[in-house]
Amino acid sequence: MTILLRGAEVASALGESILQRIGRLKAAGIFPRLAVVRTGERPDDLSYERGVKKKAETLGISVVCETLSEAAGQLQLEAVLRRLGSDPSVHGILLFRPLPEGYDEDAARALLPPEKDVDGITDLSLTGVFDGSGRGFAPCTAQACMEILRHFSIPLSGRRAVVIGRSLVVGKPLAMLLLGQNATVTLCHSKSSDLPALCQEADILIAATGKRALVDERFLSPQQTVLDVGIHVNEEGKLCGDVIPGANGLVSALTPVPGGVGAVTTTVLLSHVVQAAEALSEKV
Repeated sequence: MTILLRGAEVASALGESILQRIGRLKAAGIFPRLAVVRTGERPDDLSYERGVKKKAETLGISVVCETLSEAAGQLQLEAVLRRLGSDPSVHGILLFRPLPEGYDEDAARALLPPEKDVDGITDLSLTGVFDGSGRGFAPCTAQACMEILRHFSIPLSGRRAVVIGRSLVVGKPLAMLLLGQNATVTLCHSKSSDLPALCQEADILIAATGKRALVDERFLSPQQTVLDVGIHVNEEGKLCGDVIPGANGLVSALTPVPGGVGAVTTTVLLSHVVQAAEALSEKV
């Protein structure tokens, strides 16, 4: 029987901790605030923005949205980022990516103060993940995977973990976070030889391929814990992941899609905002 690792349970537990921490901050006169910077009207950005604002409201975190048209241009975007970066009332900045065609994303990322980079996209944040120093913030989706494993007490030390996908958003940083917990990690990708066999040997399998239902029966085994990071829409208009829908019953534990990793990511983002505000409180 497959145990479903539901993200709502993890997010709820994280939310309770966040509320307590926010209470202490507000008692000290510090009110956590997130700035969301969106350029254009991408539907997925709009959906995520709504989700962030809704969740932030329930936790007592204020959100300010800075919206630019696609035609605004690099200079205007950079001016917004500089202003928010120097605003002491803003503790975290979420920059929606990818930016529209014609924008220099690397230049925009470089303007984010690492201490406000709550989505873990600056070079310093990523360096902190890779060198284990803890500087900056881990990318939220990668951190969400770790929070799920921690909440459900999935052992990592000495276990074989296979991550499919090598992006800087999920795959690479997640491999480093797992390694930091003493897992034995294999990072796979589209060019990996005999990918199903590699995955079948894993104790923990994390699918972040960006390809719908790529992970099928050949990849799975009964002892596995499987985290499905993918989010797609199938022919029937229903949400699905990188793992086949029939995986339920084939593995030991599984995150559902929807209702798995994605349900935790927004809460992780907001926990980073609180962490940034806490760091400020230690300086005042």
